[in-house]
Amino acid sequence: MKKIKIVFQGDSITDAGRDKRNYHDVGPGYPKYAVEQIVAANPDVEFEFINMGISGNRTSQLFDRFYSDALAFKPDIISILIGINDIWHRYGGGKVATTDAQLALNYRSILERIRRESDAKIMMLAPFLLDKEPHAGMRDDLARALPIIRGLADEFADVFVPLDKHFEEALKTQPEPLYFSADGVHPNDNGRAFIGKIYAEAIDALIKQF
Repeated sequence: MKKIKIVFQGDSITDAGRDKRNYHDVGPGYPKYAVEQIVAANPDVEFEFINMGISGNRTSQLFDRFYSDALAFKPDIISILIGINDIWHRYGGGKVATTDAQLALNYRSILERIRRESDAKIMMLAPFLLDKEPHAGMRDDLARALPIIRGLADEFADVFVPLDKHFEEALKTQPEPLYFSADGVHPNDNGRAFIGKIYAEAIDALIKQF
């Protein structure tokens, strides 16, 4: 039986309140829904799933912990959903601002390290905003950040998932943005299931390569 190890990395959207005492606990977020569908679709594969998302992380913090929290596991596939906190932290007192250039450099450094220090396949997911974001400027900031992330995905990723576009399409038939998220940033169960389904479908091409 084939064995495939998958590491989920990111911020609160990936963390979603997982039990940090047990990295095999994928938590109640989108990884849970993705895992259920991945396992069901691949009965001939023995999977090991590891969730190391940490709430509040920016790209700089992910880079700082990337060896111990990703590469040290020697995964076959690493998925990354990061970036919204780099934007969020530009607003509000006492928060550390990350410029677009810093976001690009941090993310590039993570991706270069994966390529340099492992054979892992890379799956990147685009950050997103729905409705009711607390600062109107966040949407403009995200509009500038998304092309940066897509450009890096073109250069490094084996699979790229444009979650922003998927939500945009979904909202054409589900006109209430808060159907997916109460605050415009953190998915509720509807949003988590939505991402999980897209994730499972997108990663299938990588799984078939093993």
